Order: sequence, then C-alpha cells, then structure tokens
Amino acid sequence: MKEIMYKSTRSDSAPVTASRAILMGLAEDGGLFVPTEFPVLDKSLSELAKMDYQGVAYEVMKLLLSDFTEKELKSCIRNAYGTSFDTEEIVPLRRAEGAWYLELFHGPTIAFKDMALQILPHLMTTAARKNGENKEIVILTATSGDTGKAAMAGFANVPGTRIMVFYPKNGVSSIQEKQMLTQKGVNTRVVGIRGNFDDAQTEVKRIFSDEALRAEMAEKGFVFSSANSINIGRLVPQIVYYVYGYTRLLEKGVVREGDPVNIVVPTGNFGNILAAYYGARLGLPVGKLICASNSNKVLFDFFTTGTYDRNRDFILTSSPSMDILVSSNLERLLYHISGDDAAATAALMEDLNTKGVYTITDQMKEGLDKFAGGYATEAQTAEAIRRIYDAEQYVIDPHTAVAAHVYGDYRAQSGDGTTALIASTASPFKFENSVMQALGEPAYLPDLELADRLSEKAGVAVPEAVNILRTALIRHNIVCNRNEMKQEVRRFLEL
Repeated sequence: MKEIMYKSTRSDSAPVTASRAILMGLAEDGGLFVPTEFPVLDKSLSELAKMDYQGVAYEVMKLLLSDFTEKELKSCIRNAYGTSFDTEEIVPLRRAEGAWYLELFHGPTIAFKDMALQILPHLMTTAARKNGENKEIVILTATSGDTGKAAMAGFANVPGTRIMVFYPKNGVSSIQEKQMLTQKGVNTRVVGIRGNFDDAQTEVKRIFSDEALRAEMAEKGFVFSSANSINIGRLVPQIVYYVYGYTRLLEKGVVREGDPVNIVVPTGNFGNILAAYYGARLGLPVGKLICASNSNKVLFDFFTTGTYDRNRDFILTSSPSMDILVSSNLERLLYHISGDDAAATAALMEDLNTKGVYTITDQMKEGLDKFAGGYATEAQTAEAIRRIYDAEQYVIDPHTAVAAHVYGDYRAQSGDGTTALIASTASPFKFENSVMQALGEPAYLPDLELADRLSEKAGVAVPEAVNILRTALIRHNIVCNRNEMKQEVRRFLEL
C-alpha cells in the first residue's frame, strides 16, 4: 500500500509520516498537517456494508495512516471501540422527519468527540513507540465544551502522557462543566479562563509555537501535542462514521451503491464537516455538504460571500460547542481549494491574525461548490427541538437542532430530495436545561433532577455519563485570565 505523507498548510517544508504528524499535532510553522494526496477506498461500499464499525474503521484508516502496521492499527481500533460505548453498533441511525440522524453520542462522554478521542491516545502512544519518542507527551487543548472532557476521558492515566484543558468559564453548559471539573486521573488538569473559546484557542496556539518554552520542556523531558481537531489523528477517525453511515443506508436499502447522500453537520471549528469532505475525497458518494451554523454565523457568511470576518460580536447560545468565530480547520479546506498553495494559505491566515478578515479568490470560490451553508437563530433552534419531539417523540440536543433547522431550510429552498445524513453530535442530556425549555417544561430544577425529568419525557434512560455526576467530587477549581494560561502550563509541568 502506498505511504501517505503529511505536509503543512503554510509552507513547503519536508513532509512527515502520519505517525509523526499525530505526535507533533501542529506543524512547526504553525500550519496544519494535510495529506499530500488522497487515496481511494479499496473496498466497495457493498463490501463495507457487511462489516461492523471496527471493520469499516480499519478499511478507512489504513489508507491515511499508512505507516501504522495492520496489527498496530487493529489494536488501536479494538481498544477504542468496545465496551466504553453503550451500543454494539457504536453509531446507530435514527430516522426522523425524512432524514437519517447519525447518533454520534453513545461513547463515554455522550458527545461526538468520543468517536475520535477514544482512539487518539492509542494512536499517539503507538506513534511515540514507532518514532522512538521517549519524552512525556503533554496534550494541550482548548475546548468549547465537549473536546475537553472527551480528551481527558481518553488520556486519563495513560502512561507517558499528561493532558491540560482550557475552557471558557461561562461559555459551556452546566453538565459539560461538571463533567470536566470532576475528571479523575493523576495526569489531568482543567482550567477555566475568563474569556471565550476563541481566546482559549488563540492562546493555546501561541503557547504551542513558543520556541523558548518548547526548548525548556525538551530539556525537562516533555513534548507538546494536541487533542484538538487540528491534530490529524483526530480528523481521520471522524471520516469513518460518515462512511459507516452510508454503508448502513446501503444495508437498509435506503440507497443503492453509488447514490449520493447529503451530509448535514452542525459546525463550529469545521473539523467534523471537513471529515465528511475528506470522506468524499476518498470516494464516498456525497451530494452536498451542508454547513449548519448558530447565531455565530461566521461560516455561513463565508460560504455566502467568500469573505471570512471574525470582527463581530461573540454570541453565547444554547449550542455552546459551536460558539466559535475562528474555525481552525477551515485552513485545511482553504489549502485544498487554493490548489495546495501553501503560500496563499499562509497569507490568508496572516490576514486573519492581523486584520481579523480575509477574502478568497473567485477561483477558490469554485472549490466550494460541494458546500451549502445555513444558520439557525435561538428561537429556530428551540422550535426544531419542539417540532421533532411533537412529530416523532424523538429528543435532540441544540447542536443537532441547528442542523435540523438548516436542513429544513435547505430542502425547502433547493427542492433537493437527496437522502440526508444529519450528524447528531451530542446527547440531549448534555444540554438538558435548553432542551427542557424548548419542550415547554420547567427548567429551574437542579441539573440531575432535570435529567430525570428529561428521561421521563424522552423515554430514554439517563446516560451513565450523567448518572455518575450525582456523587462525583469536584477535582479541578483553577480559573485564570488569558494572559495567565502559559503560567498555568508551567505550573502543571513544574517548570
């Protein structure tokens, strides 16, 4: 099998192997790693339809993580996708309002981030062995709510690693915060920052590129890596569930092999929808990739105008994992639609960094023809939750509701009746206050009482991830300003 190498989006520096890219997380020039070419699925979709999730995962991931041996990769997959999920299917499909909801929240932290973050620690420790890396790997991550808990759940007590998570103190749901602050593990630390997700993400990137700090860490036996979707080891496993979802539709007779499907993704940092785009590059039959935004509609405006402008008010919404104005993974798409032009991509990123805005060329706009964009207001998000419950007795979370609303608008305006997969990214129990309000129920109760009420309403058991919070102890209580984040890293590492 041909080895796929990875290069930076911002320079023509020498490419590295997949395992090296996973270990590094971010390229030395600050760019993101992208494959130098895209292989094509070497099993037919009908062959993949006969496989379970683990089987599909191997067939997809072997193409892009080509320097992992079959034994190494299958071991990582087996360790990741097993008893930590509450269903054998790993990713069930649920039909509602004529679309198919790809339920990505059956892992240990009840959010789609588990799909990649259950396997990333195994990929990373395997990559460390392959590359003779004997330093302790320090995972540094900013989270808008879900990545932090999912990453810590994956890396907690993994030998040779430490993980530090920064989150916006007043910008996540109560359940999301409780999940993070009660995280066990001698190698974990959580810090709230006074600011928003973009503040946390920008500072984490700055810390990553601090050469003096990295040199000091190297002397003390540490090396940085990332669990954010800027890490290609996060992105590749996310491609799997789109391929798996398509093959389940094939198995059910909903589509015939080769029929296109539209994929609808509630989007903040752009990693989840980029994974669907990468799936299409591997040969998955995709019609439209529908990018669903909340009131922070920077991506909708970009797809509409070709101008990306983060200079706007930051809005706190009921879908906090999408409250993002700097969508990091869009950089990878810019690189691809520029014709793999690293200099052009670097210039756009410099404009974003210095001016907060950039505009792509008309030629680059042509590369966006597979994408459509839409957004949902807070009222429209709540209405989608209520409407789908009333019609289907199916309860969805606010992020999924954003996607449901945007898909309804897209279908009404385009008349496109192509079969649709909607990425259902979190359990409604993670955002129970917003969900219960949308359903017209009292939402003033304490979180865990509210979970019991939602369970009755939805006819679904309270997930174990929420149940364990009833007796969990708060283990993390640090809050800092953005300019104090680097000092907190130093304190964590005892530098």
